[in-house]
Amino acid sequence: MNILEAVFLGAVEGLTEFLPISSTGHLTILESVLGYSPDDPDITAFTAIIQVGAVLATLIYFRTDFRRLITGWFRGLARREYRDDLDYRQGWAVIIGAVPIGVVGLLFKDQIETTLRSLWFVGSALILWSGAMYFADRTATQARDEKSVNWKDTLIIGTVQCLALVPGVSRSGATMSAGLLRGLDRVTVTKLSFFLSVPALAAAGTLQVVDEYDAISRGVGWPATLTATLVSFIVAYVAVAWLLKFIAKHTYTVFIVYRLILGAAVLSLVATGVLAAS
Repeated sequence: MNILEAVFLGAVEGLTEFLPISSTGHLTILESVLGYSPDDPDITAFTAIIQVGAVLATLIYFRTDFRRLITGWFRGLARREYRDDLDYRQGWAVIIGAVPIGVVGLLFKDQIETTLRSLWFVGSALILWSGAMYFADRTATQARDEKSVNWKDTLIIGTVQCLALVPGVSRSGATMSAGLLRGLDRVTVTKLSFFLSVPALAAAGTLQVVDEYDAISRGVGWPATLTATLVSFIVAYVAVAWLLKFIAKHTYTVFIVYRLILGAAVLSLVATGVLAAS
């Protein structure tokens, strides 16, 4: 992969990771357009690894929140009198919410990296999950704020997050929709989506580095992979700041319409043979 392609794909990853439009779906589509096979081990690893850039952007942007949760969690572990503190309980809530996708991801790793990379799945998921997002967006009460989040909320949201292992569903789209259906407001579910992304994406990227180091070296190449990761970090940082401001005043309508158009376009291009399904 040349550096220009790496910069392009890194920018797409950073822009789409936290928008409810599926970063993996976009990368799968664009990798196919560029002539790569999305289910090749090096391409699959590349797609997961460059998401670490977005994770770092999240950690830095929300550094105060993460520091508060981590400090509160360890303080609660050490001393019983702190276990009723909000930070301790929310720390556990984030940890519990991150467990389901880790378990499911490991159990179905082969299917996720091969069969589900088909553009038939990507296009269909973009369209079908738009319906779930529309329902959640229109029926949400938004009666609860960040202080009311508990482990039951994050366990349910984390379980729904597993659906995002299908490219096209969108991890943020899944978590935000589940959070809205739990009565949480849009800003809270957006921040919670960011928090739950850190363990999930960091673990996936680290696993691919360990398992596919040689495949990356022989295929995409580490210069391209590291370049894309850096670009992903820069663009994701800007995207996080924009999304929080946008979500505070708008519904998900623009994202839903975009998903429907993109999904229909992908299915049409595959059906007519313009794009190969895998």
